[in-house]
Amino acid sequence: MPKYVYRFSEGDKDQKDLLGGKGANLAEMTRLGLPVPPGFTITTDACRAYLHDHEVPDELAPQVTTALREVEEELGRELGAAEDPLLVSVRSGAKFSMPGMMETVLNIGLNDESVEGLAAAASDERFAWDSYRRLIQMFGKTVLDIDGEHFSRALEAKKGDRGVNLDYELPVDALKELVAEYKTIVLEQAGLDFPQDPRVQLDMATEAVFRSWNTERAHIYRRREKIPHDLGTAVNVCTMVFGNMGDTSGTGVCFTRDPSTGRSGVYGDYLINAQGEDVVAGIRNTLTLADLKNIDRQSYDDLRAAMRKLETHYRDLCDIEFTIERGKLWLLQTRVGKRTAAAAFRVATQLVDEKLITMDEALTRVTGDQLTQLMFPQFADSAAKELLTRANPASPGAAVGHIAFDNAEAVERAEAGESVILVRRETNPDDLPGMVAAAGVLTARGGKTSHAAVVARGMGKTCVCGADQLDVDAETKTVRVLGREDEFVLTSEDVIAIDGQTGEVFLGDVPVSDSPVMTYLRRGLEEALDRAGDVDTRELVTSVDRLMRHADKVRRLGVRANADTPDDARHAIHRGAEGVGLCRTEHMFLGERKQFVQNLILAETDEEREHALAALLPLQKGDFVKMFETMNGKPMVVRLIDPPLHEFLPDLTELSVKVAVDRANGVLDPADEQLLAVVRRNHEANPMLGLRGVRLLLTMPGLIELQVRAIAEAAVERLKAGGDPHPEIMIPLVGSVRELQIARERAEAVLTEVSGKSGYKLDFPIGCMIELPRAAVSADTIAEEADFFSYGTNDLTQTTWGFSRDDVEGAFFKEYLEEGVFGVSPFETIDTRGVGRMVGLGVERGRKTKPGLKMGVCGEHGGDPESIDFFHQVGLNYVSCSPFRVPVARLEAGRAAVFFPEDDGEE
Repeated sequence: MPKYVYRFSEGDKDQKDLLGGKGANLAEMTRLGLPVPPGFTITTDACRAYLHDHEVPDELAPQVTTALREVEEELGRELGAAEDPLLVSVRSGAKFSMPGMMETVLNIGLNDESVEGLAAAASDERFAWDSYRRLIQMFGKTVLDIDGEHFSRALEAKKGDRGVNLDYELPVDALKELVAEYKTIVLEQAGLDFPQDPRVQLDMATEAVFRSWNTERAHIYRRREKIPHDLGTAVNVCTMVFGNMGDTSGTGVCFTRDPSTGRSGVYGDYLINAQGEDVVAGIRNTLTLADLKNIDRQSYDDLRAAMRKLETHYRDLCDIEFTIERGKLWLLQTRVGKRTAAAAFRVATQLVDEKLITMDEALTRVTGDQLTQLMFPQFADSAAKELLTRANPASPGAAVGHIAFDNAEAVERAEAGESVILVRRETNPDDLPGMVAAAGVLTARGGKTSHAAVVARGMGKTCVCGADQLDVDAETKTVRVLGREDEFVLTSEDVIAIDGQTGEVFLGDVPVSDSPVMTYLRRGLEEALDRAGDVDTRELVTSVDRLMRHADKVRRLGVRANADTPDDARHAIHRGAEGVGLCRTEHMFLGERKQFVQNLILAETDEEREHALAALLPLQKGDFVKMFETMNGKPMVVRLIDPPLHEFLPDLTELSVKVAVDRANGVLDPADEQLLAVVRRNHEANPMLGLRGVRLLLTMPGLIELQVRAIAEAAVERLKAGGDPHPEIMIPLVGSVRELQIARERAEAVLTEVSGKSGYKLDFPIGCMIELPRAAVSADTIAEEADFFSYGTNDLTQTTWGFSRDDVEGAFFKEYLEEGVFGVSPFETIDTRGVGRMVGLGVERGRKTKPGLKMGVCGEHGGDPESIDFFHQVGLNYVSCSPFRVPVARLEAGRAAVFFPEDDGEE
């Protein structure tokens, strides 16, 4: 019989695949002797069986019964008993943290009889009936799929009737009335009575958690976070402890360090006389842990001791949920806490300094995506700003956009290219699509551990929470700014700006400036520290510097940049590029120069062709001189012309119409007629697979010679000036060794000629792009003529999949992502099972012919963190990416060396 149920005392933190993150960590805390309420975990295996068979496995019920009775025996209470009842919570818990995405049901075991028993045992009738109304509300919404607004409206109406503002101010008779109303809602909306049998409640809640794995918001979150859809969730059944038993009870969430800034210290939110969902939902603004210290010093000290123990044990920032029940501390969950990018870098180096982790481990605690977030601009200090309010800075960044009040509005306007800020009273898991679409999130309620704050931090979105001066009305789509004499009202037409670092909210557009980290990357540590305005910023910049320098020290992969102009090249060098891995020469033929290429295409005689080539030579030579001067001493891969011929010619349809109209009007220019004939002759149905790359170079006389001569003469000019040019000539779209052989012979002839005339030895490497499946599978023969390979993974992805990127991304990629054909677009992250195998095959076969053959990648994947891991493992020598992503590639190359130390790149 498969084992589907584990007591908390049976597991540990390394069993996340089986027990989920929450279950594994509950087991670990139990093992450490921390105060965890007894309970058990239903495994992810059970969930996967349910999702596969659409029914609960037969073996699950008896195993739950056994585990439940063991808990009952340990505590001396029975689930839902009429006297002193045992109550439990049912919570989801997948391998990877998915805050707010799946469901929880508290107080299972309460019914019309046990509520009286709970009231007697607790000597608190109000507490018991408050717990009962919470159960019906959560059970109705989560298990029976009743719209939560039905319960919320009834609760708000009851508070209005009784003249109170907060839930806990309702007297017991009002709560009894509310329970009756909630039962009526359940009957009317779900067509059944609220179940009185505690075991039925438990089983239905468990099945609901299984189902919640496949909700739309859970799918959206997993797609965004690249979490596999087939993992399933565990279910944690935990003895209830109560934070809503009066002023000596409460509930909270804390972090061992500030997850927003990384600052050490006491950090968290606490609510007196509340249950956990009140904190996470953000429906009440919270107290701080410093307040808890004054309210209940013993519980505060116990919590601080547990926080220190957990951080030392996990050797990382920990996120902890806790409840205090009449002065007794209970820990309900811990996990390695989600944090902002700034906090990630600061905490990593803090832990190194505290001798908890090594610098290698510190590299594993930060990511290229987080570094990218730190490179984004922030609001300029000097900008004129109209402050609307100031609230809790929950997730840093600078976001500007029109106000959007709900998911549909945020998604629609974002898809239209508009920047929006999602403004809500408080967010809940159903708001995920709007949060994904928005540039930032602003809520009127909630603290730094509310749903909005936690989810925004995980997504790297700017977020400000708890702006209680804002009265947000989603129905009328207005925001009233309270406390202003002018009764200021905002609508969807208004633009606001939110600062996730300070918590400030401004009216109107606010200009942005370089972030401190971008200043560091562009201008160095000293200038960045000089410009840093506070201690936190200085520590952040220093932390980034330390980790970047360590990444450069340990990485094996070189990092180059794709750069076509001197400005691009300079930006790349400032960001740490070691050379240019791709200089696309076709960019030198566009704009005003396109006419010269057209003259070459239209040439009918050798004389006309030579004249056209002669006009192009000085232009391209001048471009190379400037590039070689910028890249002085650093390698620069020059890709010879690659685009299809039609990109240099007028559009066939437009030219045909023009010629027809001019002919009809008797003003036809013979040159246009000649040009139309050439365009028709060269028209291709699929130009990306037609006359381009090496094919164009070999069939258009003089084109290779032109480009190689421009490279060679530019190199000679720089050598004469005392420069140190290092061009590497790359032939694109090679599929046959014979193609490369012909191109190489013609290139070498020019190099020999220029070398002889100038007296400088011009022995430049000549290699090719591997961007066709045939090139990858025949790399052993192509390597005979190549000094290096560069994998053009953009075209290799197109030709391996049979995709035309321009046509398919907007056509059906969305459906492919939703249906799980892709986890992520293969143009963003390399498809390791298909395209990646082509790269691996090319590496293996190329180095079989030439063991020391240098290989790099110059497609967009060269700057993608996940792809860089693969390129390290497969044994490439370098990656090349856009100048902006060079720092990200440097960091990720260092991380790859730490994660895969056994791979030294030798074949």
